[in-house]
Amino acid sequence: MDPSPDDRTEIRDFLASRRAKITPEQAGLPTSGRRRVPGLRREEVAVLAGVSTEWYTRLEKGHIAGVSEDVLAAVAQALHLDDDERTYLFDLARAARPARRTPSRRKDIPVPPAVQWLLDSVTLSSAFVRNGRQDIVATNSLGRALHSPVFDSSTTDGRRRPNIARYIFLDPGAHDFFVDFDGAATATAALLRAEVGREPDDRALRDLIGELSTLSPDFRTLWAAHDVRIRHDGVKRLRHPEVGDLELTYQSLDLPMSDRRAVHDLTLYTAEPGSTSEDRLKLLASLAATHAQAAEATDQLN
Repeated sequence: MDPSPDDRTEIRDFLASRRAKITPEQAGLPTSGRRRVPGLRREEVAVLAGVSTEWYTRLEKGHIAGVSEDVLAAVAQALHLDDDERTYLFDLARAARPARRTPSRRKDIPVPPAVQWLLDSVTLSSAFVRNGRQDIVATNSLGRALHSPVFDSSTTDGRRRPNIARYIFLDPGAHDFFVDFDGAATATAALLRAEVGREPDDRALRDLIGELSTLSPDFRTLWAAHDVRIRHDGVKRLRHPEVGDLELTYQSLDLPMSDRRAVHDLTLYTAEPGSTSEDRLKLLASLAATHAQAAEATDQLN
């Protein structure tokens, strides 16, 4: 069973985009004369992978079902794929196997109470859980306060969970909140690309990508690059409306759930001890606690 036309397009564009990034010099191949295409030719990739040109051409057209892992590994090596890109290629091959069920994800997985207890126990860091579609599905008090622009955005309404991708690409305020907006946008598009490899038949994911592609030129450009990112950590600079500029270290950890195919991660933001950002993060935590107490008092009066 071959992949669907959409899946074949995904495979074709990904392989072609990776091939275009590698020069013959990088691949250790001789160069001579003018080249009509950027990067490597199909026949050059075939030689490097130890397969025929006809076979590789068929693969790049999206016919990936039944391809052995050894051959995929050889193609990945020939194209200089990094670990995330290699995982993505293998995910595309796995999705093309006949045993795949459609749709692969019927419903969202509820966050267990124990996970919320874990989040609430974290008091010095912002902590939240998101799924592969970049929906924020659970958070602690400081996580909610830190990401208040996302929660308060017009892209979040009563029918939708806060969604980081939708906020970044559809809310103009994201350009102010994320100091390095281009970096945040690039990483988010690459994370969604990885999720497409894992769950190509997730209708909600496809709908989100369609919405972003229709409404955001920035997203269309980044999506066409076919970059992939699975691990997400580093330093994030945010300009918060209540406490100002923050420079935070963030780390995302895999969070196993009852449905082990559904990808969730726990993301924590913390500040360097003794830094101005730590002082401001503590101030934000205090403000969040004050707001929560005021809301509780109002509820009791009502």
